[in-house]
Amino acid sequence: MLKSHMDAIENHLVSISQIPANSGHTLHKGTPREAFIKEYLGGHISSNVAIGTGEIIDASSQPGASRNQFDIVLYKKNYPKLDFGGGISGFLIESVIATIEVKSLLDQAAIDQSVRAAHNAKSLVPNVNSSFSSGWIPPKVLNYVVGYTGPAQMSTLHGWILNSHRTLNIPLPTWSQTDKTSIAGTALDGVFQLNKGFVKLDNTPLTLNQNNSNGIHTISDSVSGNILMLFLSLQSACDNIQGAWLNPLPYVANAQYTNVETI
Repeated sequence: MLKSHMDAIENHLVSISQIPANSGHTLHKGTPREAFIKEYLGGHISSNVAIGTGEIIDASSQPGASRNQFDIVLYKKNYPKLDFGGGISGFLIESVIATIEVKSLLDQAAIDQSVRAAHNAKSLVPNVNSSFSSGWIPPKVLNYVVGYTGPAQMSTLHGWILNSHRTLNIPLPTWSQTDKTSIAGTALDGVFQLNKGFVKLDNTPLTLNQNNSNGIHTISDSVSGNILMLFLSLQSACDNIQGAWLNPLPYVANAQYTNVETI
């Protein structure tokens, strides 16, 4: 039932994407497709999280500094966000579970941009106090890409990801079968091309690795099941219990307070 439902959603997304595809400007093609993904996520993702658009900051982020804007940010509802206007927000890294970039076309340039943005997000430092946890807690923010059109074979997409890591001098993650679920990726965690397949890191409880291979990526050429894999990947990251809360002290470290005394 779940697979059939998600396959129908995947086919529907591909079908309705053909409507803005007739537009002559790339912005007009991309924006409606982002809305389609948001509509899908809003109707299916756990009520524990909210969906927004914008940039991510940590305690060291500086005003006016260059930052990546993410099409979709999944964040914990019990954390604050900064309203920049126009539907764009700033999210504390402590609150962010995952990001999704939506691409009308997957090519080397698109993957380069996404790998760089994902690496920047994973370089941010969360400051939290923790008391307990149950279930799988992603070691860092998860970064995904959803594409509508792209290469015929996912091996090509995998090659683009490897090229980006080499070009941008971003090392690939390393792990063993015993510790992989506690080791974060260094950039993208998965790229899903609708009705074509996906490439995703094999470091989560949701694994298709039946032979206990020490490989890094799982590659699948499949006309269906791709939205299902994305949905379950996101749900795995949300489906946990964690006693954690923001440590506010690093956020006031650079604030200038005068005539301060404690009496």
